[in-house]
Amino acid sequence: MKINVKFFARYREALGEDALSVEGKFSTVDDVRALLAARPGSDVLNEQNLMCARNEELCQLDEPLADGDEVAFFPTVTGG
Repeated sequence: MKINVKFFARYREALGEDALSVEGKFSTVDDVRALLAARPGSDVLNEQNLMCARNEELCQLDEPLADGDEVAFFPTVTGG
């Protein structure tokens, strides 16, 4: 299964990239997050307030995946 991953805001800055593709056996968005968070310097993906989207729709980490999906990770947005 191939998943396209995008990073936004300070996650993009912390990871030094805005997008990548990963291949493997992924059941959920959290499977992708866990794989990426295990890379050196990727601790930001272990934050409790991490938000995610699948195919441009907000979702939870337990969202199921299909081959070719796009997953995005971004921090909680606050405003004032």
